[in-house]
Amino acid sequence: MQIFISKSLVFFAVPKTGTTAIERQIEPRADISLRHNPAIKHIRPQRFNRFLEPYVLKHAPAPLIKMALMREPLDWLKSWYRYRQRPENLGRSTSTALVDFNQFVQEYLGDDRPDYANLGSQHRFLTLQNGDLGVTDLFRYEEMQQAVSFLESVLDQKITLERNNVSPQMDLKISPTLLKELQAKRKADFDLYETLST
Repeated sequence: MQIFISKSLVFFAVPKTGTTAIERQIEPRADISLRHNPAIKHIRPQRFNRFLEPYVLKHAPAPLIKMALMREPLDWLKSWYRYRQRPENLGRSTSTALVDFNQFVQEYLGDDRPDYANLGSQHRFLTLQNGDLGVTDLFRYEEMQQAVSFLESVLDQKITLERNNVSPQMDLKISPTLLKELQAKRKADFDLYETLST
């Protein structure tokens, strides 16, 4: 998470949405930078509103712009699966090296998830307890340039992204039946994604 008090901007780091590349470009100008520890870096809007927003609002010159990116839900799971396939993860309980993608998704949708499939959801990250969206500006990861242009406008700076945190390329398939189950059980994620402009 990056906070720019003079610009009244909060940039939320939704996991697996390319935020590391953006943060590396904008972090030098941030007044407050929460990074390294995932629990801190990936603070949700709900928690920000409770603990940090009162302080930031005292010093920001305008209502806060709360910005984030969201990835297409199936692609988000593919990204997590690939990320957890990396060699440095071998032997850990979070490694997906010994499971195929369909098993990974099935475990993710189950009640008793193994560590490698123990993920939250983008919808849960982005929404408040009352169900309202916790950000003012939400962009599709797949349309990164729109998000970058928005940030360039707000921060009045040029942003050139470099590829960071890149996972191995894989051709991951999901069975039609499992895809339907995913779409049903994570309907809130798919619905939220579909509301975003293209």
